[in-house]
Amino acid sequence: MPDPIPDAMPLGPHVPRMHAPGANVALPLAGLTLLVVEDSRFSADVLRLLCQRSGARMRRAETRAQAMAHLRTYRPDVAIIDLGLPDGRGEEVIRALRHAGPVVFAMSGEENGATVAQQAGAMGFLAKPLPGLARFQGAILSHLPARLAIPSTDLSLPMGDGLALQDDLRHAARLLSGEGGTAAMAYVSGFLSGLARSTGNPHLALAAAESRKGAEGRARAHALIGNLVAAGAAACVL
Repeated sequence: MPDPIPDAMPLGPHVPRMHAPGANVALPLAGLTLLVVEDSRFSADVLRLLCQRSGARMRRAETRAQAMAHLRTYRPDVAIIDLGLPDGRGEEVIRALRHAGPVVFAMSGEENGATVAQQAGAMGFLAKPLPGLARFQGAILSHLPARLAIPSTDLSLPMGDGLALQDDLRHAARLLSGEGGTAAMAYVSGFLSGLARSTGNPHLALAAAESRKGAEGRARAHALIGNLVAAGAAACVL
């Protein structure tokens, strides 16, 4: 069995280590289009900021169906696909792109996400919380050996939009208060786990765990999320 894909791909041997003539240092991903398939508004906003600071254009799809609709009309240079989507698994999108041309990354907060991504055919894997700017750029550039560009030295990760995070929490609360079956609850649990990793919030991690414990657990998870919404976005990110 091949080794699992690491959480964030290293800078790689193909990324120039010295300033070559014409190398783009300030915006190493300039001219690239990235398709991000991500249901969390908060995580998508973090990726938007990473793309913006790298010079890349970003398009977003929230669901598997939206992603496939995008791919019928254009081909991005890079696709970053969350494994847990509202209408199916991200692996289905990854398999559709395996021989279509883009550099394909999977993204997830799942513990076995890297292994799942590799089995689906992803070229790389980004674990939540996402890597900082330099490692994000380096991960992509490691798969574009012909591109003369140098990653940033900035290791920081931009903060996502607080209002987007509040929207994510309300979305999770609506799902928990519904009558969804096993698949729906598995989705919301994964959604909350991803948010917990992205924000570092233990209350969200607890809500994700509780959501897997039947009706009483979902009620406890709903109450935890309600408390976080009442506390405001600033209290949710540690």
